[in-house]
Amino acid sequence: MREKHGFVFPIILIVVGALFLYANYSPAFDPWRILATYWPLILIFIGLGKIWDHTQRQTSPAGAPRYSVGTTIGVVAAILVLALLAWHGRGFSHHGRFTPSAMQHSSQSVDRKDAKSVTAFLQSGAGQLDVAGGSSRLLDANFSFNSSYSAPAVDYSVAGGIGQLRVAQSDQSAHFFGEHNEWNLRFSDEVPLDLTVEMGAGQGRLHLRELTLTKLHVEMGAGEVDVDLTGDRQNQLEADIEGGVGRATVRLPRSVGVLARASGGIGGVSARGFNHDGDDYTNDAYGKTPGSIHLTVQGGVGQITLLEE
Repeated sequence: MREKHGFVFPIILIVVGALFLYANYSPAFDPWRILATYWPLILIFIGLGKIWDHTQRQTSPAGAPRYSVGTTIGVVAAILVLALLAWHGRGFSHHGRFTPSAMQHSSQSVDRKDAKSVTAFLQSGAGQLDVAGGSSRLLDANFSFNSSYSAPAVDYSVAGGIGQLRVAQSDQSAHFFGEHNEWNLRFSDEVPLDLTVEMGAGQGRLHLRELTLTKLHVEMGAGEVDVDLTGDRQNQLEADIEGGVGRATVRLPRSVGVLARASGGIGGVSARGFNHDGDDYTNDAYGKTPGSIHLTVQGGVGQITLLEE
């Protein structure tokens, strides 16, 4: 008998509807933030259910379940999410016993000193990370976070003409819905930069087109990352991006040669306009320009999109 999946979509509708219904009774609660951050969990639960069903059909065709286990997992996930919101949602109520945790803000600037190049390491927990150029110093950093997060520490030293910059939060533990952690970092466009970014669940927006990048390494947890590598690059750039559960979008220049090796999970790879050979993608300028970008993108459960601009 054909397997039925009729309950999966209705359950998703129920969960989403419950989030927005709760928002009506608690205006400070933001359902869009939760959906934008944690929607990949739906893919995980359904994917695990499909794997289990496939295994059962292969080992015991006659005893395979009539209904998809993904439906059962979806029901359990919906109950857990709603229970978590019901508990933590007290902090968003104007009449409850708890109030939202206090917001904190801090800023810090770092001078280049006598560094000819800089190696930068950024490590943030869950939240939002914005990186761009345009600073008159090596770094201008602005942080906004709930009191449940530790204050980010900025450390910088120079030895042998090479600067070592580290921006990190000591507390990398899990946090609940509604908590806020936002980094806004502006780097100098003039300093050659070897950049490493490690980020937990959330959203990363890396506008790197103006930076003099020599190397880039990005590791993301659950969420989304948008990396802009467009611009006129005169030297070779080695870049690799490792995504967890979510979506990775990489913007690449049309006028600079690009060789990208991309492999994704359930969502696959979208690379319209690129020449495709196995896992390798090249643009028409590859091998014809003095500068080039060698990119490696590996995704977990989600979608990888290469855009030529």
